[in-house]
Amino acid sequence: MPESKDLVIDILDATLAFDLSNGVEELNPAPGIAKVTVNTVDENSIQIRITGEKQAPTAEVVPGRDDLVLSIIPQKAAAQTEADEEIEVIATGEGEDNYFVPDANTATRTDTPIRDIPASIQVVPREVIRDQGATSTREAVRNVSGVTFSSAVGNRSEQFIMRGFTANRFLNGFREDFLSTRTQTDLANIERIEVLKGPASVLFGRAEPSGIINFITKQPLREPFYELSFTAGSFDFYRPALDFSGPLTDDKRLAYRLNVAYENAGSFRDFVDTERFFIAPTLSYRIGDNTTLSLEVSHLDDARPIDRGLVVLSNNQIADIPISRLLGKASDQQFAETRAVLYFDHRFNPNLSLRSAFRYTEASEKRPDGSLQISEESPDDRNFPVRDYFGTQLYEIYTFQNDLIANFNTGSVEHTVLLGLELARQSGSFSGKDRSAGTIDIFNPNYNFTFGEFENFSTEKTRINSFGIYLQDQIALLDNLILVLGGRFDTFRDESTSDGETTETEADAFSPRVGIVYQPIEPVSLYASYTRSFTPAFGTSASGEPFDPQRGTGYEIGVKTEIVKNRLFSTLAFYDTTLTNVLTTDPENDLFEIQTGEQNSKGIELDLSGEILPGWNIFAGYAYSDATITEDNTFEVGNRLNNVPRHNFNLWTTYTLQKSSLAGLGFGAGIFYVSERAGDLDNSFFVPDYTRVDAAIYYERENFRAALNLKNLFDIRYFEGAQYRESVIPGAPFTVLGTISVQF
Repeated sequence: MPESKDLVIDILDATLAFDLSNGVEELNPAPGIAKVTVNTVDENSIQIRITGEKQAPTAEVVPGRDDLVLSIIPQKAAAQTEADEEIEVIATGEGEDNYFVPDANTATRTDTPIRDIPASIQVVPREVIRDQGATSTREAVRNVSGVTFSSAVGNRSEQFIMRGFTANRFLNGFREDFLSTRTQTDLANIERIEVLKGPASVLFGRAEPSGIINFITKQPLREPFYELSFTAGSFDFYRPALDFSGPLTDDKRLAYRLNVAYENAGSFRDFVDTERFFIAPTLSYRIGDNTTLSLEVSHLDDARPIDRGLVVLSNNQIADIPISRLLGKASDQQFAETRAVLYFDHRFNPNLSLRSAFRYTEASEKRPDGSLQISEESPDDRNFPVRDYFGTQLYEIYTFQNDLIANFNTGSVEHTVLLGLELARQSGSFSGKDRSAGTIDIFNPNYNFTFGEFENFSTEKTRINSFGIYLQDQIALLDNLILVLGGRFDTFRDESTSDGETTETEADAFSPRVGIVYQPIEPVSLYASYTRSFTPAFGTSASGEPFDPQRGTGYEIGVKTEIVKNRLFSTLAFYDTTLTNVLTTDPENDLFEIQTGEQNSKGIELDLSGEILPGWNIFAGYAYSDATITEDNTFEVGNRLNNVPRHNFNLWTTYTLQKSSLAGLGFGAGIFYVSERAGDLDNSFFVPDYTRVDAAIYYERENFRAALNLKNLFDIRYFEGAQYRESVIPGAPFTVLGTISVQF
């Protein structure tokens, strides 16, 4: 697109062959060319601007052996007869079916190659999600070593364990805890999922020492894109969706993206149906060459019943009843989530940029017809007490983030400095009541419950204010030696009122990070890191003293290898993480707690992803985790942490025929193994191990794609996790999903 003497070229879904984290500028690269600048526009596109000396040059994109070659031809005066000079910019496209993702933003909040990050970070791209026919987060993140599903919170949200502890979730770097997301994340507008392992408070504030799961959303494209898809399958599953994007103005400065999905589904669980509608419009406006303003909105309506799963009997075995049996009554709970984010990106010059974002979130949950759930253990291992719960919850969150990124040199040493601050306010309210509903015979259930009088009515209000300021410096000491130093200071204030009684919790914490990356040869990166995390501890001791925050300390070493350049990548990590200041019963007053508890998790992880040969992709991982209680007054030292398998293994591979009349026909297969897990910290029961096998067959031709996904191919009986003895989550039996999509 010529602009006076400038030729502006937008490259979508591509990564240049050189680092452009903060832009690249070259003056007078060739006769007739005054300047070439290259900058990232957003997560998915790059802009190249070539300035001619007298007028705009022309360009031609031609395929190279491994890359795309952009040939630039200066437009000379008519009197000149000598041959035109050419310069070349080489770009490596990421291809629609590529499992290899070279860069990630989550670990450093800068666009940094994964090989230069002193931490284990895995990216699940949209291609893996599509090929596996994943319809939930749990199906997507199981592809990352050491990440396992732990609880559905009664069929509402989804919680995960990583490196022995609960994993915190984020959306584009914004916190997604149970206050801001009451139900399961919809994947319709998710571009990829970035999983950062290990303590991450240095950039994300309060968080468990496990790491974070960061969902990255799809962004507007500057070229027209339209896709319609429809998925149908077992248990009356139906899901139409659309993904539209493109420019709204001739100059392409204003672009949009619209994702819409509707889902209506039954379940292998009796009487458990879900219905949800999701819409996510996004607008992006390039105010100038260096300034972009974006507005991202999403809304989700979700109706589903509370479902706690199966129960554990007094012999510490999961009840031998059909996994389809609902131990309660299916009454739809109504969930709604609305998010609005305003992004402002400005590049002062190629070496200095600012990114500001303001987000508003509202999440609500209503139980208009109550929710019947088993409330305690059974005296006879058959008839379990049931209660009926009514309630309404509403939460609002305002978050303001600012990141200033500067790139400069001190002598021969290169610096990428990040200075940021985050300010957030959360408020919420809950009101509820409950009553007895008699008992349920788990072996021969009668769903005609007998209700008592309402016994309890409670109200709760909470207000949380938090502030964080952080500084990070990525220091390139040598071409093959990178040092990362960072620190963040957080303040946290919680004021909660429950039934008229107010309690306050305060926490101040400094969270450092030190990491180093050494690359003895270009494809290999050796790294080591030290990081800390914090989470507030609520309540007071017997003497009335507030608790200090819980602190996580992580040590990690590893090696990253680009086995095949720009195609196949692996990460091997060894870690040791300790959580201190854990609350445990006060031995002198069992009505209170003290902070003498300690938990430790250490292990080995191996991840492999990318393309082995043309058309043959792989996404695999293995993790060994030893997560135990090391100090406690309540539970026995040496007990395993709950929902943490010692071993888990994942392998997913696809092959697409490249030639002949069957080109575009592909096959996929996956094996997912999770070993035995403790169901609680007391280790009173264990969830058995399982091996699940999946398969897929698909056909792609031009703009058309049809796929058939076979999940739990051998129809095994297995359990995904446990929240407590009355909530063990069964996995789905053999399931078939078929998807048809078309782009135009």
